Amino acid sequence: MYAVINDRGAQYRVEEGRELDVALLDATPGTEITFGDVLLVGGETVKIGNPTINGASVLAEVVGEAHGPKIVVFKYKSKARYRRRTGHRQDYTRLMIKQIVS
Repeated sequence: MYAVINDRGAQYRVEEGRELDVALLDATPGTEITFGDVLLVGGETVKIGNPTINGASVLAEVVGEAHGPKIVVFKYKSKARYRRRTGHRQDYTRLMIKQIVS
């Protein structure tokens, strides 16, 4: 069974027993989180919400935090000796999907 959830403007396809990286949450490892915005539940039959499915939820547990790859931003203007190099590394919260309730 799988589901598509909406978390703060981003949509994720989740399955029971799989891990998922979402934008950083203010939660400690071991905390359980419930996602109520379930857009679609699939399996033998598919339920599509309009826009969400009433009574459906996804239960997840916080496993820890992770870092994404480093992205380098380089600004350059020719003939002006202008160079700026900055980097960014996004932080993620890793979740373990426990249960999909439809």
